Amino acid sequence: MIKKEDVFKIGQFAKPHGIKGEIALVTNSDVFDDSDDPYIVCEMDGILVPFFIEEYRYKTDTVILLKLKNVDDEKAAREFSNREVFYPLDEVDEDDLVGDMTWDSFIGYTVIDEVHGEIGEVTDVDESTLNVLLQIDHNGEELLLPAVEELILSADHENKKLVVSIPDGLLDL
Repeated sequence: MIKKEDVFKIGQFAKPHGIKGEIALVTNSDVFDDSDDPYIVCEMDGILVPFFIEEYRYKTDTVILLKLKNVDDEKAAREFSNREVFYPLDEVDEDDLVGDMTWDSFIGYTVIDEVHGEIGEVTDVDESTLNVLLQIDHNGEELLLPAVEELILSADHENKKLVVSIPDGLLDL
């Protein structure tokens, strides 16, 4: 059985493309390029289910058209519309992982600053503005940390820990 902590979100399905079962995946990830037999995971009726990819092609920089095995028509593809798409952590080299993960994959991670130590847990991601922010429960208060790769020093996905370099003065706000 696949567990939530064994996968990370790579994007979301949009709508079917054509009548042969292709569906558009909106993503910034290129994880399929490194796999011989790629598969994705979707939540179906509360259970994480793997789906093997028959073929895929890039439509744009952020849209991949996927053809899943046993999804052969528009009606079957429509079942995937608007579903979040996950990818197994064990299929990705840990060094490459941070760049492929979406920010909300870090919800539940403990944030540790290199100077101040443990800051708190990521509770949500605010994408309502141009700058994406990680919402962190810091001693019962909400701390907003800019979600930029430059601030992340390391990510321990097995133990769900994120080591960061918080800019001076941010904890004082």
